[in-house]
Amino acid sequence: MPKKGDTNKKILITLPKPESSRSPYFDLAAKYNVEIDFYPFITVEPIPSREFRKQKIDITSFSAVIFTSKNAVDHFFRICEEMKISVSQDTKYFCVTEAVALYLQKFILYRKRKVFYSADGSNKALFDVISRHKDNEKFLYPCSVAFDSEITNWLKDHNCEYEIPVLYKITSSDIKEVVKKNYDIICFFTPGGVRSLFENFPKYKKKETAIGIYGFNTIKTAEEMGLIPDFIAPTPENPGMTAALEKFISGSSKK
Repeated sequence: MPKKGDTNKKILITLPKPESSRSPYFDLAAKYNVEIDFYPFITVEPIPSREFRKQKIDITSFSAVIFTSKNAVDHFFRICEEMKISVSQDTKYFCVTEAVALYLQKFILYRKRKVFYSADGSNKALFDVISRHKDNEKFLYPCSVAFDSEITNWLKDHNCEYEIPVLYKITSSDIKEVVKKNYDIICFFTPGGVRSLFENFPKYKKKETAIGIYGFNTIKTAEEMGLIPDFIAPTPENPGMTAALEKFISGSSKK
């Protein structure tokens, strides 16, 4: 396990490199003298507005939106801008994590009375929140081509009126040369990132590599594919991946 002062530990973050030099990952690398690389395991491709029109979904007729990722947020508001759709200030937003909820501040005036999120990042906790507010609401669930059927099944089973606008698609990146660098730690943030690993390496075994995973749905996907995490986030102790990663590399993590 890496400790402060180690110089040979390599960590792979399966996200694009932060644009800001003030990223906490850079602080972590300097503090513990470890090497941190960034490489996205997935590519997100937008569905053009001309293709979206074929879905015949009137965004303005819905009163609530369910977001399960920052990608969904980005592409929802992208489509609205491209199609010159004005989203009502009364629209309610239900997010799978607090991080996704806070990300909405890029696009809307954030008010707690209209932005809600899962207590622990799980679909179950998200459903608990939606249940308290679902009366008389019409839900949009913006997603990729491969959407979470657990959410749509719940909406259907609870007689909610909803539509599933497909706004982007996720494809696996070619990561063969990257993973061959034998990283000591790899951190995942999306189910698609986990699937990308196994699409590139169908017989992948983590061996001595430690695995960090962010998000309940990402953890679920990893475990289904036999990739058991060594540390996870968010948790009450580790609200973000950088906190969980620091505890792990400093030797204070229990697992």
